Amino acid sequence: MEKLHELEIIEEAISWIKFNKKVVLATVISTWGSSPFGIGTKMIINEEGDFLGSVSGGCVEANVIEESIELLKNKYSFKKLEFNVSDENAWNLGLACGGSISVYIEKVS
Repeated sequence: MEKLHELEIIEEAISWIKFNKKVVLATVISTWGSSPFGIGTKMIINEEGDFLGSVSGGCVEANVIEESIELLKNKYSFKKLEFNVSDENAWNLGLACGGSISVYIEKVS
């Protein structure tokens, strides 16, 4: 999977905002062990579930999208998401090979 350039992601976020879409920026803030992308990797998500970029893969990324849509619906402006191999849902989240990842999601305007 080719990693999108951060500038492309930010430009698309600006475009969505210009069209009055609500946008969340997701950023990988820490990793340990096995992780498909490193710290600083970004992804944007809008209220319709459209996204650009990637912060992980599989169920982790699906969960980040779901949490981002929920964030847009409530009064909070940010949230830290953590996915660990020690979680009881590690197999479901795609972390069975080991590792952990923390993703910071925040509303942007």
